[in-house]
Amino acid sequence: MPFALLKDRALISVSGQDAEHFLQNILTTDLDTLGAGEAKPGALLTPQGKILFDFLISRAGENAFRLECRADIADDFVRRLILYKLRAKVEIAKSEQSLVAVAWGKESIASENDSTAFADRRFARESVTRTYAGIADAGEIAAWKAFRIAHGIAESGADYALGDAFPHDVLLDETGGVGFRKGCYVGQEVVSRMQHRGTARRRVLIVQAGLALPASGTELTVEGRPVGTLGSTAGDIGLAIARIDRVKAALDAGQPILAGDVPVRLAIPAWAKFSFPQETVSAEEA
Repeated sequence: MPFALLKDRALISVSGQDAEHFLQNILTTDLDTLGAGEAKPGALLTPQGKILFDFLISRAGENAFRLECRADIADDFVRRLILYKLRAKVEIAKSEQSLVAVAWGKESIASENDSTAFADRRFARESVTRTYAGIADAGEIAAWKAFRIAHGIAESGADYALGDAFPHDVLLDETGGVGFRKGCYVGQEVVSRMQHRGTARRRVLIVQAGLALPASGTELTVEGRPVGTLGSTAGDIGLAIARIDRVKAALDAGQPILAGDVPVRLAIPAWAKFSFPQETVSAEEA
């Protein structure tokens, strides 16, 4: 069973009698569907619907939740949560000793008796667990990165900048990170409108090449026109957030797609429900 210790992650606790109501009213995740022993993705959005903070959330006991996020944004995340607290009876704090490990493979399924292992629900067809205690070895960091990329799971920092992406762009609508049947939350109106109108055009795609991919941040282009941006890479495979209408137009026209000077192939993650649009943009519109 491969595993990796993620030293760039931090844990934030939110607890108290109003904890669930408080979080349900500001986060994209529907906590009514969050069971014990599982970690679901989510985001805190700007009023304009852009991702301000992304995280994995799990239950940490009665009236208590654990938010796992990037370590470099944790302090800002805590301050933003406190800003929304107002008179809610909740306690918000960053853990001073955060141990976050991930394991994948058939043996990674969390035991019902193991209170430290949580099923990572972003992975629809694979068994992946997060563990928040008891791991000291670094494990297989490179293998975890390659596994995450191969399954089309994007994360902020590595694949997109906070404040620059909608939940649909990074597939939170398909990984359980957005509750479309819950009540209002920050940015909900924009996200719901995008969902109901089917206007999402930027999506995470898996990038494959015949040789090593260039650096993260490299533009994907078709005849010099940008169609997306390369995110994290592992050798000849990577992730990109791209305009799927422009990609479809290039595919239909037989035009090569380049990451820098490297020809690439773009594919929708196998588990995803979205598809390339049937109507594509013309070269002039792109």
